[in-house]
Amino acid sequence: MKQKVLLLLLILSCTALVARAQNDRLAAKRNVIPGNYNFWVYTPDDYYYSHETTPLVIFLHGASLCGHDLNRVLRYGPIDAVKKGLSIPALIIAPQNPGGPWSPLKLNQLLEWMKENYAFDHSRVYVLGMSLGGYGTMDFAGTYPEKIAAAMALCGGATIRDFHGLGELPLWIIHGTGDRAIPVKQSQTVVSTMKAMGLTKRLRYDWPHGASHGALARYFYTRLTYDWLFAHSLQDPERPVDRQIDITPDDLSQAYRMIQRRTDAPELE
Repeated sequence: MKQKVLLLLLILSCTALVARAQNDRLAAKRNVIPGNYNFWVYTPDDYYYSHETTPLVIFLHGASLCGHDLNRVLRYGPIDAVKKGLSIPALIIAPQNPGGPWSPLKLNQLLEWMKENYAFDHSRVYVLGMSLGGYGTMDFAGTYPEKIAAAMALCGGATIRDFHGLGELPLWIIHGTGDRAIPVKQSQTVVSTMKAMGLTKRLRYDWPHGASHGALARYFYTRLTYDWLFAHSLQDPERPVDRQIDITPDDLSQAYRMIQRRTDAPELE
């Protein structure tokens, strides 16, 4: 009995240490850029040993997380995936949009602030987002393609009128055909326009059959998403898109099961 109590105390102690270490790696940044977004910065385990080669991931959330409570941004996405046990060897920034469309200008200012305040590989900056964040991803990447190594836009669309920038970087557009919140036509219009303009050399797109709006959140929880992003660099000659890494429904289901198993993981908040 005594040994069981000691073992339990040891487990609780280790859990507390893990939670504290994770907390130390997650920082809330409020009002550090005048007139810009508040945001989270997550630093990976070995950041202070390999920071100059560390990639940067920018996550743009959907409309449901808009507001002024920064904790809402942790409800899903890459940081939540880390919280649930997925290893993502990258700096992650997760800004909060108070409302309205994402501003490419503000996101670029945030990126420049990160360059001034954190060390990372500037040739390996990635952006991914869902819903409103999917729109933000395409608008941001299409406005500053020379700064983004690759982008993944989930169940969104685009508000920019000139798609030439989107044709300059590896871009993966994914939108479920069963989406009732944002019709798949929004993403398909972007693809068809890019096809008409001859801008598909670096484009990938998938329309998961019957997938609902919320179902695509599972992409944040599979390592394959980040493997695909990290396969690209601004230094790649002609910046080809990776077409070898695929993400299947089985991969997404496995990721979802992982989430369910790890709902008791230590909080990053």
